[in-house]
Amino acid sequence: MKIVDMSHLMNVHTPGWVGYAGNKMYYAQNLQTKMIVAQRIDTALHVGTHIDGAMHGTDGMGDMASYPLDFLVGPGAVVDVSPHMDDWAVITPEMIEAAPVEVREGDILILHTGWHRYWEGQPQQDLVRYFCMHPGGKIELLQWMLKKKIKWFGIDCGSGDHAMNTSIRLMRPDLTKRFEAKVGMSCDAFFGEYSYVHKKSGRQVTEDMFPFHSYAFQEGLIHAENVGGDIEKMLNKRAIIGAFPWRYEGLEACPCRIVCFEGMDENVEAVGNVAKAIFQRR
Repeated sequence: MKIVDMSHLMNVHTPGWVGYAGNKMYYAQNLQTKMIVAQRIDTALHVGTHIDGAMHGTDGMGDMASYPLDFLVGPGAVVDVSPHMDDWAVITPEMIEAAPVEVREGDILILHTGWHRYWEGQPQQDLVRYFCMHPGGKIELLQWMLKKKIKWFGIDCGSGDHAMNTSIRLMRPDLTKRFEAKVGMSCDAFFGEYSYVHKKSGRQVTEDMFPFHSYAFQEGLIHAENVGGDIEKMLNKRAIIGAFPWRYEGLEACPCRIVCFEGMDENVEAVGNVAKAIFQRR
C-alpha cells in the first residue's frame, strides 16, 4: 500500500476564504517557565485543506460528527482536468468523462485543475488568482454528480463553486467586470438561476449563486476545498480516498487531511457505532 497526502501545509500564513479570517497560533505556556509547552489555535473552519459539512449551506443536517467513516473514506478517482483550465474556466462533465480514469457510480471524486500551484507558499503563489479567478462547474456539472451518486468531491481551488458563482462577484466588482468582458455577458446571464425544493419546508427556492453549496448540500453532496499537497502524484488514478476531519458535534466544517491509499481493496465498511456515526444526540 502507498499513501499520498493531498493536504496543504497549514501555518499562521494560511489564508481563509475571501472575507474569512485566517488563523493564529500562540503559546499559552512555555517550556522554560511551566516545564510543558501548550499552544492554542484560533481559526475559522474554512482555512487550509478542509471539508464542508452540509449544515454550512443548508438547514438541519450534516455536522462533522454525522458522517460515517465509510462515507468519508471510500473508493474514488483523482481526475486531471488541468489541460482544459485557464482563469475562470468552466469544468464540464465531458472533461471528466474524457479523462483516462474511470469514475464509477458512488465514487469520491477529486478534481485537479492545477490551481493548487497558486496556493500560499508555492513557487507560483498568487492568492488573488487562487481565490478569485479559479475554475469551477455550472449547474450541469452538479446535476451530473448527483446522477453519478458521487459521495463527495474535492477540488484544488478556494471553493467548490466557480469563483464568479460565489459572493466574490459582489466583493470584487473589478474582477467581475473583467470576467464579464471575457465571457461577453453578465454573471447572471452566464451562470443563470437554479431552482430546487427545500427538503425541510417544501419551499420553492430560486438562487443565482453557490449551487454547489445551497443545492448540493441539501442533497447530501458535500465537498472539500483547497486540496493540494502531493495531488500531482495521483493524477488520473483510482485509490481509496479519505478525508479525516474532527469528530466534533455541531461543527459545520473542519480542516482535515485528505489522503489517497493506493493498492487497497475497494471494499470499505465502517464497523462499530463510532465509525458509523451512531450516537445519542444531546
